[in-house]
Amino acid sequence: MDLVAALKRDRDWTGVRVTPLLLVAKAFLLAIRRYPEINSRWDEENQEIVRQHYVNLGIAAATPRGLVVPNIKEAHRLDLAGLAAALDRLVTAARAGTTPPADMTGGTITITNIGAFGVDAGTPILNPGEAAILAFGAVRPMPWVVDGEIRVRQVTQLALSFDHRLVDGELGSHVLAEVGRILHDPARAILHV
Repeated sequence: MDLVAALKRDRDWTGVRVTPLLLVAKAFLLAIRRYPEINSRWDEENQEIVRQHYVNLGIAAATPRGLVVPNIKEAHRLDLAGLAAALDRLVTAARAGTTPPADMTGGTITITNIGAFGVDAGTPILNPGEAAILAFGAVRPMPWVVDGEIRVRQVTQLALSFDHRLVDGELGSHVLAEVGRILHDPARAILHV
């Protein structure tokens, strides 16, 4: 949350929509880079796992017409500012009901921002053909033990659902832990990517 606030104050980021979802999306993309097996699909015809070498990041969006999951094509290639612009375009189009059909197909992995509704945690349901979906809960000030003392910290809950034909519990746990590690200290995480 400190990074969100700092970017919002930064003149170079004027006009860029900086949100916690943006940083969660970037953290997820970095975790996928470290654990690319999470971004796979099941090939029914050949009865095999196919690792995808690109990330079309789905973002679940509530609209007046219901839930839609458009995706950002080649999201793994975007820097933070590019990802912010793509997220803003995607969400704006989804809410306006103008999402192009091409944006609704070809997703490889998804984030659902249940925190936008004040929900802390949930179990997201996989989109057909995808190996995993990350649920991002509300960010709330909560008592947290830091260096043996209770302090108020901004806390969120993350949940990862995955297809066990493609992803076992160890891989899922590594990906979830990596997203958490990156979000805990984004500056340090960038140095280790």
